[in-house]
Amino acid sequence: MSHMRLWASAAIIALVILVSFAFSVPRVRDVVVEKAPVIEQIIVVPAVSLSDSFKKGMHTISGSLEVPNACTPVSAEATIIGNASSTDGILVAISTQTDSGVCLQMPTKANFQTTISAPANLPIKITVNGFEATTTAP
Repeated sequence: MSHMRLWASAAIIALVILVSFAFSVPRVRDVVVEKAPVIEQIIVVPAVSLSDSFKKGMHTISGSLEVPNACTPVSAEATIIGNASSTDGILVAISTQTDSGVCLQMPTKANFQTTISAPANLPIKITVNGFEATTTAP
């Protein structure tokens, strides 16, 4: 009979352990998940100083813009806006990449130049990394 009491005691102790474990484990619905704060990124498009010279059907578009440091590479590509029958203007797409090395973080002017064959007196639209930029005369 003592074996019966021993088994009953073991069963009661095991039941108490299982019930206390079930109540102590956090439930999925009880856990509060905090959402990461939304960080707004303000995009600043620098003003572009622009000069266009036209000679023999070729536009040579050159200029400068302010970049974060002297190590920031700048490239420019000119394309014609519109279709073959009506040319609406010239789009100069300027792209800047982030520098990969150690560089003094001091804003500096970076120069660019591109050429395109197009009719004279076309308006020029400038974008910097896909965002429209304002232009100033040098």
